[in-house]
Amino acid sequence: MAGRTKFILDESDMPTAWYNIVPDLPAPPPPPLHPGTGEPIGPEDLAPLFPRALIEQEVSTERYIPIPEGVQDVYRLWRPSPLFRAHRLEKALDTPARIYYKYEGVSPVGSHKPNTAVPQAYYNAQEGVSLLTTETGAGQWGSAIAFACAQFGLECEVWQVRASYDQKPYRKLMMETFGATVHPSPSNLTESGKAILAAHPDSTGSLGIAISEAVEKAAANPDARYALGSVLNHVLLHQTVIGEEAIKQFEMAGDTPDLIVGCTGGGSNFGGLAFPFLREKLAGRISPEIRAVEPEACPTLTRGKYTYDFGDTAGLTPLLKMHTLGHDFIPDPIHAGGLRYHGMSPLLSHIVELGLVDAVAIGQNECFAAGVRFARSEGIIPAPEPTHALAECVREALRCRETGEEKVILTALCGHAHLDLPAYASYLAGEMVDRELTDEELAVAIETIPAR
Repeated sequence: MAGRTKFILDESDMPTAWYNIVPDLPAPPPPPLHPGTGEPIGPEDLAPLFPRALIEQEVSTERYIPIPEGVQDVYRLWRPSPLFRAHRLEKALDTPARIYYKYEGVSPVGSHKPNTAVPQAYYNAQEGVSLLTTETGAGQWGSAIAFACAQFGLECEVWQVRASYDQKPYRKLMMETFGATVHPSPSNLTESGKAILAAHPDSTGSLGIAISEAVEKAAANPDARYALGSVLNHVLLHQTVIGEEAIKQFEMAGDTPDLIVGCTGGGSNFGGLAFPFLREKLAGRISPEIRAVEPEACPTLTRGKYTYDFGDTAGLTPLLKMHTLGHDFIPDPIHAGGLRYHGMSPLLSHIVELGLVDAVAIGQNECFAAGVRFARSEGIIPAPEPTHALAECVREALRCRETGEEKVILTALCGHAHLDLPAYASYLAGEMVDRELTDEELAVAIETIPAR
């Protein structure tokens, strides 16, 4: 298999269950809290926003949860996704490292997001919901839920972070082609949006603000529910099809990863790849390092505070124990819109606190340099988000060139950049600016976190 480039599974090898890592952890993650009582929330607190099946998955202690046939049927449009050996990138870097990437850009919307959008739309349709509301940063999640709603006959309303709404007009058109209604966020359509615009008329928006708007709209309509593209347990659960397939593909390759790298904004792409491998590591069968990579402009895992905070700006969500920069934090409008979130998945945050995963932050110029290098060798233009993981892969591969170590590196190429090319135009024109959060800005942001 040394010279093979693609490792492709048959449809019959597609996972039939999602993997829940919670039962395998040495300690359970802290529960979400009701902001009024400070007590752990119950199913009734989530019922206005999510269907019962997803609420049950959110708190499940079952190791495996069967994937319904109705979901598998849609998955077959693109799953299993390929695993590639990056021979050309290895040659370009003159490294003895072996680099693999699990490519999720083969999905109908060009990213990993439909892995959870499809089951979320399916379960809502099963309960008779007619409308799903959601937020989106770069537009990958909004495109995915719009596609999924079209599969199950649901209406879809999306609040897209203003910075990305302006930067990525074709994402908006993709969502509308699938039948969704798209608004820039903050908007004048919700009380939370109006409040932000009153204070900051030129706000570039944030995922926290867009979440507030979508949650507010869903909570006011008994026929509507809210769909979230990352952060929560059930979202990371659905993404584990990525890692489960990759394990089988590494068996085909006759190889084992020494380092697993993924970009992190809310945590779903990273968790989807890493958690099945972490299961194998906890069982003593393999021993890879596992590393999350985030933007220097939004360094949630590397510099945020691990504490209870709201998942949105307006404080409409339960309190989540996570790494956070403060729910009022509005990141600089970097091009990796999907990584501009003030918080992080509580489950991934907990796993980082347990010392099972480490994290680094990288500036966007280095990331786009890695993206261009990858495109010119492997032929795929990566979305801005996975360029962060690629930058760390390049760093590691160059270290291996110095040491001679034949390290096996695996990353998740979670999407392509066909609709993100203006970001590359900025980089290629030398106009891209790195923005590192200062200690003073960080201190001000963290002051907004509720005392708990």
